[in-house]
Amino acid sequence: METLLMIAMMLATAKLLGWIFEKFGQPVVLGQILGGLIIGIFAESNEIIREFANLGVLLLLFLAGLESDLGEFKRVGKPSMFVAGVGVAVAFAFGFLVSLPFVELHEALLYGAIMTPTSVSITVRVLMELRRLRTKEGTTILAAAVVDDVLGILILTIVLSLLREGSVHYDAIIEILIEVAGFLAVFLYLGPVLAEKAFRKISRIDLPESTTTFAVIFLILFAYLAEHLNLASILGAYMVGLTIGQTNYRKQVENPVNTLGYSLFIPLFFVEVGMRIELTYILHAGLFAVIYASAAILSKILGCGFGAYLGGFDLKASLRIGVGMIPRLGVELAMLAIAMASGVVGADALTVAIFMVFVTTIITPPLLKWVYSRG
Repeated sequence: METLLMIAMMLATAKLLGWIFEKFGQPVVLGQILGGLIIGIFAESNEIIREFANLGVLLLLFLAGLESDLGEFKRVGKPSMFVAGVGVAVAFAFGFLVSLPFVELHEALLYGAIMTPTSVSITVRVLMELRRLRTKEGTTILAAAVVDDVLGILILTIVLSLLREGSVHYDAIIEILIEVAGFLAVFLYLGPVLAEKAFRKISRIDLPESTTTFAVIFLILFAYLAEHLNLASILGAYMVGLTIGQTNYRKQVENPVNTLGYSLFIPLFFVEVGMRIELTYILHAGLFAVIYASAAILSKILGCGFGAYLGGFDLKASLRIGVGMIPRLGVELAMLAIAMASGVVGADALTVAIFMVFVTTIITPPLLKWVYSRG
């Protein structure tokens, strides 16, 4: 019963603060995260709420996939490679260089790796509010985030191999590349045809919302598969949405999933994000944490922005893409957990990483809204 009361309080907070922030012209998601931060002072999340929140981010990325255009996704392949590649390189360099005066060389390499991934769930929500997700810039951000996470995992694999054993395990790197290539190829080229056939048969099941139920089943299965392949679960969720979005059943799935997601799971996700941010870590953050968080912001604006410019975008669009790639949320903390479990870095790194997550999470929504408001 206590969990149900907590969920009710989280939903009420999400809607109330989201409404207040919207009235003041600020992104709804920012109000939801800050609401979670307030709740987190006197209450804790639990395993059930975390699983609900996890389903929320999967539904959010699934809906983003439904709203994306597969043809556009393929067209932005080249510029998204520039955005992700240059962005990751610059982020790694920034993370490594700003860490060197504060930690040993081997830890600086790890701090460089932790700075590389992007978590686009917050950017996606803001772009949906602004009705800018289905633009070339929005699609590029989503495509670049896919490449970004893969590169981040590769860099972490290399760094951990170096730190633990003094050499790089090339077989692990090749394995990841093959898994990613296979995963994307199936979805981009076979996915729409297979999905159309599958949903044609599913639609014959004469039960309420059968199509929606199986869409959610596929979403969860492929999110699990992506995670099992050492990729981000949100990549699986997005690719399933992208695939179903190319079928004749898109609207039939989109409307009920929108209702399911935004009435329960997605608001819970953003409130739970706020609850996970430890105020004690934020208050005890030192000079290194502040410098590191600032470098995390600048590295993506400059690196991804320059990558977008090289990919053919003008300066204004490049800035928007750079800002959209700022947030860090889950992948880097997972990377840090792996590093800590391996014994190559101490628990003090957690304070620095969480402070970076807090700053990039809070600053992105208003900054993104500002760069889009400038015409």
